[in-house]
Amino acid sequence: MADDQIVIDKTVFHERLNNFVTKWKADKRSGDQTFNGASSISVVVGKASEPGSYLKPAAFQLWLLGYEFPATLFVLTPDLLQIVTTKKKASYLEPLKGGKVPVEILVRGKDAEENKKQFQTCIDTIKNAGKKVAVLKKDNSTGGFADEWKAAFQAADIKEDDQVDLALILSNAALSVKDEKELRLIRDASRASSALMTNYFVDEMSTILDEEKKISHRALSDKVSNKIDDQNFFKKQKLASNFDTAQLDWLTPPTVQSGGSYDVKFATEPDDTNLHAGVIIAGLGLRYQTYGSMVARTYMVDPNKSQEANYKLLLSIHELIIASMKDGVVAKEVYNKALNSLKSKKPEFEKHFPKNVGYGIGTENKDATLLLSGKNLRVLKDGMTFVVSTTLTDLENPSPQDKKSKSYSLVLTDTVRILAAPQAAAIFTKDTPSDLGEVSFFFGDDEEPEQKPKKKAERPSIAASNITKTRTRHERPTNQDAEKEAQRREHQKELHQKKQHNGLETYGAGAASLNGTEEKKFKKFESYKRDNQLPATVARLEIVVDKKNLTVILPIMGRPVPFHIHTIKNASHTPEADFTSLRINFLSPGQGVGRKDDQPFEDPNAHFIRSLTFRSHDVNRIENITRDITDLKKDVVRREQEKKQMEDVVEQDKLIPIKSRKPFNLDMIFMRPALDGKRIPGTVEIHQNGLRYVHGGGGVKIDVLFSNMKHLFFQPSQHELIVIIHVHLKNPIMIGKKKARDVQFVREATEMQFDETGNRKRRHKFGDEEEFEQEQEERRRRAQLDKEFKNFAEKIADAARNENVSVDIPYRELGFNGVPSRSSVLIQPTTDCLVQLTEPPFTCLTLAEIEIVHLERVQFGLRNFDLVVVFKDYNRPPVHINTIPVESLEPVKDWLDSVDIPFSEGPLNLNWATIMKTVTSDPHAFFADGGWSFLSTESDDEGAEEEEEESAFEVSESELAVSDESSEEDSEFDENASDDMGDEGSEEDFSEGEDWDELEKKAARKDRETALEDEEDRGKKSSKSSGGAKRKR
Repeated sequence: MADDQIVIDKTVFHERLNNFVTKWKADKRSGDQTFNGASSISVVVGKASEPGSYLKPAAFQLWLLGYEFPATLFVLTPDLLQIVTTKKKASYLEPLKGGKVPVEILVRGKDAEENKKQFQTCIDTIKNAGKKVAVLKKDNSTGGFADEWKAAFQAADIKEDDQVDLALILSNAALSVKDEKELRLIRDASRASSALMTNYFVDEMSTILDEEKKISHRALSDKVSNKIDDQNFFKKQKLASNFDTAQLDWLTPPTVQSGGSYDVKFATEPDDTNLHAGVIIAGLGLRYQTYGSMVARTYMVDPNKSQEANYKLLLSIHELIIASMKDGVVAKEVYNKALNSLKSKKPEFEKHFPKNVGYGIGTENKDATLLLSGKNLRVLKDGMTFVVSTTLTDLENPSPQDKKSKSYSLVLTDTVRILAAPQAAAIFTKDTPSDLGEVSFFFGDDEEPEQKPKKKAERPSIAASNITKTRTRHERPTNQDAEKEAQRREHQKELHQKKQHNGLETYGAGAASLNGTEEKKFKKFESYKRDNQLPATVARLEIVVDKKNLTVILPIMGRPVPFHIHTIKNASHTPEADFTSLRINFLSPGQGVGRKDDQPFEDPNAHFIRSLTFRSHDVNRIENITRDITDLKKDVVRREQEKKQMEDVVEQDKLIPIKSRKPFNLDMIFMRPALDGKRIPGTVEIHQNGLRYVHGGGGVKIDVLFSNMKHLFFQPSQHELIVIIHVHLKNPIMIGKKKARDVQFVREATEMQFDETGNRKRRHKFGDEEEFEQEQEERRRRAQLDKEFKNFAEKIADAARNENVSVDIPYRELGFNGVPSRSSVLIQPTTDCLVQLTEPPFTCLTLAEIEIVHLERVQFGLRNFDLVVVFKDYNRPPVHINTIPVESLEPVKDWLDSVDIPFSEGPLNLNWATIMKTVTSDPHAFFADGGWSFLSTESDDEGAEEEEEESAFEVSESELAVSDESSEEDSEFDENASDDMGDEGSEEDFSEGEDWDELEKKAARKDRETALEDEEDRGKKSSKSSGGAKRKR
């Protein structure tokens, strides 16, 4: 909006400010229930908010002023409102003076000292008002102005106990209960959202599906997003007569999802996959004059009976939630009523139900203090507005229509308003229908003939897949695996094409190198700044090793000359008769070979000293000097390596302990990596913003903040000796003297922890009966232990919900054995990762960060293969998982295909250091030449010539990390056999479809030929042996 249009409504400002102050004073008289004893309030807005996103400080400004004023501070007491802002903004605020609550405006200028005095004035106002001040505990304001105020506030030495959280105060006293004007704005925003969803998106979607057009989620979402600028469209809708389309903005941009991948929180942007005619989820939210709304619906194309039944269940719960939202009802009662209803109808769906079913909305995108969750004690009041979002996520489709319909999610989202008791909540987005008949689409019988081949697309049974893994049967066209393999190849082809397309888009012509070699710069080293800093011993013109300043001082031409240790390559001494020689070699251009020649020099063409030699009769002194220089060089190199290792270690914020109650804790816990000292168990505690592990007697404490958590895993004790809660961090932390990116909390699950020697039953019961009882007791103990750890992991996820942390459990049935580090371990997929959590060093690979997977040593006759993971960050070295049994090859391929990770396979181990160097040196040229397609070219060709090349290839020890000699030695096939396979087992022979009689004749003929060859061999051997005997005589 233009500056000359900024006019603040003085009447609304004073009315709302007076109401706020009146509530404050009334609360002081009635026991400080709302304001918690705060005598002053501090609200700062730093940089301007992102478009369509307002946090609480900006929302409070919008509520009072109707506009957001960046770089502005509000200090409010029951008797005064102080505003610190710039000169231009102050001109808009001047007309607000003269109300019931005095307004004082402090204008900032360019004088830094004067600006400090203004902040000191505000601090004095806070201190004079009373002991306690309300501030935002999670203050996300940024910018120079906000940082200056935070520094001034911190310097004021206001105790932590005297700082009250402002978030709940603003929600209770100002933002949550809307007046009539605010309610009308939210109603208009909701109607505009409903109109866009019902009268535009649904029509566009149905036309695309009916005409079988191909359009990506992103393209369709952008099409709906651009409709916000169409004034004629909104003029035709059922909106207020004075509705101004220029005041519309996006709260949640349109998001369309389909094809089995859904984000029911609409936090991710639409992807580039095409719209899939199955379960389609669409959501959008418009703001009108900064007040927001939200609507989302699930649309189903040709749904089956199971999907229809589940949608009806979702709709009934959604309607129950809205009917339960009345004036005076506690928020947690609404959630618990919905959850109990779900449990009574389908208890197995509890795991698919969300942790909350809605939140407060207004100028703020999401009022976290008004969550409709099972723990929130806020009371709903007349005038509150909510987004009610009922979801069932990751439901399994018992009869999928196609490959992308195996799992789906269901969403219903509406914007509602709480009415006076006893009325139920009013739905502002009721114009978007949600009945089953309105959201189901059937496009006639055109697609019915396509239903038959879909049966072939189903996965074969476990027995069939196990029986038909031999090479010869794999080529038979009647085998079920051939159908699965064809589907997988087609899907992989699509994934590779998409990866190639994305690579060309990301790294266009002229893209910079990614290897960072151009960043290496010449480093200058300074030993001494002044002459008087040199050691006093240099006066004797002898060699001095100054370890403190990392310098070696050498006498040259009667003068002490300092050389920094970084300029010295090495030192050595050579005894000769009655004297010894000390030789000191210096770094200079051209000395290094290969990788070592990377030392940058300021002027490589300058003159350099290569070496200096000194002679002395004092052999012991020369030996000591040589040893001191060598030790100093080693020490410097070691420190530099440690510094390099610690570069990615980030200092965490301080943990905020819970003081109002005893924190949730889990005792008898061992942490991995282990702390130094005696191995004793400790306790894990959940606090406001993180976890704290207290070791043993409480001497050592390790904090892990929720903001640093990337993944949270729970691994039960099934088939294991321990039960695990594992935290994978975004940035490493220091545990003792080592850095760690993975932290584990474990407890042993074996019966060794329990001493049963004193049990009376042991005297009377012996044998199998007692052993059976012990096994039963072991199972019960393990089940109880798993339940205790899982509940604690869920409590962690609940406490860290603002950081999008959720509990992930490994799928053991999808696991496979491999060697990621030193030993063979079970590697298990989870929803978002591929992990190995049992033995250190742990493995945790985030699937979203994987670029491509290559399977090495995939050859007939080998018992193992290797798996190489290449990451989207090409500077990150690939991860190798070696020696995976070949029995896991097909399951690994199926899993990679199911999570949409492109993979390739080849017979050889590749030199990945060279490959990644090629990629990072010129990524555009790499993708222009075909990108990762070179990995799959060899595996696609199945001619006999390639078989010969493979058998002749020898892998050097430097290129092969883990050999598989035992597999090759035990194989029944030699090199000639592989050639025979290439000749006899070609596709041309099988494609003719020879019957069994012909094959048996061929086999018999082959046996006869083999028998004749054996007889000839025996005859030759006997003749040779007899001839040899004669020669011996």
